[in-house]
Amino acid sequence: MGIDSSKLLDQIKELPAMPNVIVKALGIIKDDNSGTKELSDIMAYDQALTSQVLKLVNSAYYGFAQEITSVNKALALLGMTQTRNIIIAVAMKPMLTSQGGRDMWKHSLRCGVAAEYIAAKIGSVDAADAFTIGFLHDIGKILLNIADTMTYQKVRTMVKNGMEVIDAENELFETNHADLGFLLAKKWKLSVLLANCIKYHHDPLSSSMPQVSTLAYIANKISHDEPDVFDEELVKEQLGLEVSTIMQYRDEIIEKSNALFATLNG
Repeated sequence: MGIDSSKLLDQIKELPAMPNVIVKALGIIKDDNSGTKELSDIMAYDQALTSQVLKLVNSAYYGFAQEITSVNKALALLGMTQTRNIIIAVAMKPMLTSQGGRDMWKHSLRCGVAAEYIAAKIGSVDAADAFTIGFLHDIGKILLNIADTMTYQKVRTMVKNGMEVIDAENELFETNHADLGFLLAKKWKLSVLLANCIKYHHDPLSSSMPQVSTLAYIANKISHDEPDVFDEELVKEQLGLEVSTIMQYRDEIIEKSNALFATLNG
């Protein structure tokens, strides 16, 4: 069954629109003149989102001493970037869980935490974008699942049996989640940086931004329950990190992301 990527996008009738709240949140962060007031205004219209943000800010994940009961206080404590990350994670949850199940939702969260954590450690990639890069890297899988759920189930089986996911997708769909995710990112008008990382998170050296694509690559590799084998030279060359360091980071990333998942899934 062969499908051209852009034709597949056109064929999917219920191609997911980016949740409106994310469109607005990303727009606000880009605009230097807007700030936490605009973010709290967005959340005022979405009670479910507000309650999730308050629940998270009062969780062990952040560990603030006093209980925080107002959105404005939460935003002041978290700052713009963390607030945006929470909004994206919460607003994407229904789409990710409906098309990829609990495992995809959990993997996406873990990748977001991993990318942000590693970016903060190495200091050469903007940690503000890192969570979103990690969290959205697999959005193309949503499209393959919508296009043909039964066939995508076969892809998952092939991967469990040791095949690379890109190879399995190319074999059964003649396209893959990285290429489709790139097209969806463009349709959603995501930044060039984000779209690039989505397209090249399995092949960072083909990217015009290899360093930040390598961040997406390694965040993905170490975020599986059993970490994938990765190109150690690539990671050392692009991010300056040794395997032993990455595996130390991984323990903390898993702990942090499990706390985040438990809170957002509770």
